[in-house]
Amino acid sequence: MNFELFAIDGQDIKIVERLLVKLQDMMTDGERIDYIAVQKKPAVTILPDSITISNKRIFLCEFTKLGLATDFEIFSWKDIKDIAFKEEIFGSKVTVIPFTGENLSIDYIPKVQARKLYQLIKGALENSKLNEIAPPPSQVAPTFEIQRPIEVEITNTYIEPVVEEVKEIALPPIAEIIIPKIEEEDDEMTLKLRKLKSLFDKQLITQAEYENKKNEILSQI
Repeated sequence: MNFELFAIDGQDIKIVERLLVKLQDMMTDGERIDYIAVQKKPAVTILPDSITISNKRIFLCEFTKLGLATDFEIFSWKDIKDIAFKEEIFGSKVTVIPFTGENLSIDYIPKVQARKLYQLIKGALENSKLNEIAPPPSQVAPTFEIQRPIEVEITNTYIEPVVEEVKEIALPPIAEIIIPKIEEEDDEMTLKLRKLKSLFDKQLITQAEYENKKNEILSQI
């Protein structure tokens, strides 16, 4: 690994090399180191504190017991609420704000490194939020567009007015509007003709007698 890539902003390359050796054993699949910020106090500090960020996590490192031990505070990006830094006379104070637990701060971070650290952490937090909101493609529920036939839409548009119109002009029951049949009485001539026809049908008179009598009755009109 090229350690000089992590010492372009004035980081102590020996501290960077020592950190990377320890961090390599802690990396997970697909994880990479993006930036290392190293504390620089006004007085000589043999074992300064540091902040390392990867594409998955943030590492706050403190060397203890004269370098024989190293204390790490490690957070994944989903556990970090925010990042803040304050520029002071000698460097900057960088504060990591987790969702649970106390805030963790490291002071005397060189201003250039603190600004770079702030930008990278803000970007990582934004990406983490976007990944939580957007589910993986395999989990996205398919959407279906239902198209209704044009005939159905037209029918639905006009059926209601037709029903209302039928209700308004509905006729009363047929029995109520039947006009009684008026029977007219037959006149005297009609009765004579019917009686004459009845006699002929019963063969009580001949055809000639029937015709003569019928002509006689009709001549009275």
